[in-house]
Amino acid sequence: MPHTVINGAKLWYDIMGEGEPLLLHHGYTASRVNWMPIAERLAGKYQIILMECRGTGESEDTESGYSLEQYAKDVIAMMDFLGIDKFTYAGHSMGGGIGYVLGLNYAARLTRLILMAPIPAAGIPGEPNQDMMKPRMQARLDGNRDFFKTEMIASRFREDVETDAWFESRIDHLMRVSEGHVLGGMQTMHDLNVEDQLAELKTPTLMLAGAVDSLLAANLNDYSKLPDATLHVFSRAGHDVAVHEPDGVSDAIDQFMQHGPMSAAKIMSRLQ
Repeated sequence: MPHTVINGAKLWYDIMGEGEPLLLHHGYTASRVNWMPIAERLAGKYQIILMECRGTGESEDTESGYSLEQYAKDVIAMMDFLGIDKFTYAGHSMGGGIGYVLGLNYAARLTRLILMAPIPAAGIPGEPNQDMMKPRMQARLDGNRDFFKTEMIASRFREDVETDAWFESRIDHLMRVSEGHVLGGMQTMHDLNVEDQLAELKTPTLMLAGAVDSLLAANLNDYSKLPDATLHVFSRAGHDVAVHEPDGVSDAIDQFMQHGPMSAAKIMSRLQ
């Protein structure tokens, strides 16, 4: 798989298919694997670009740069490297936070924006929960895979896709991400604070959410403040929306790529 040096970090990327460029960016402790069901379904119609941010997957563990602002700069620099001026960006979870930064600071580069179960535009409330973080960091140090698998099994509700093999793959990524990304990535998700700027985000946007995701309320709140957005909530999806509903997510993205956002406000404006 190809790598290139972006802003001082050796980052993994791949390209699938041809057509209008669509970049898929993973979440906090994930990797390209979370987007692969969608990439495989859409590669016949679009040029799919996958990348893994610094400190995750097959990308380099850097000493610094673990912030949404730097991740966004890395996205732009990756597209510069590929010679792609304008593109659609799709980000999951933390990748959605990157999407907010891109939409507000690099709007001229975006054709469309897709936010899939994004972190809240106001940031994760409070400060990082050390009582939650410490045992997870220790489990990583100890190689204690059962610690994570026990939690995953307890929250499983889609046995058709949340298989033991899938959990083992997720744990692989949890164990692999760098400490810098684990700590810095968590802090930057808490530090995000752009809710009051959402009215300025003019890029046509698709919000994808899971009805079983704890972020649903925040996603609905943020969607309501976006001036040119459409919404799709999947009733049988949690936070890993693309894993739970790969056909539905692929179809929703395809329809959005073809037709853009539609809302009641747009229809009402035609009647005035």
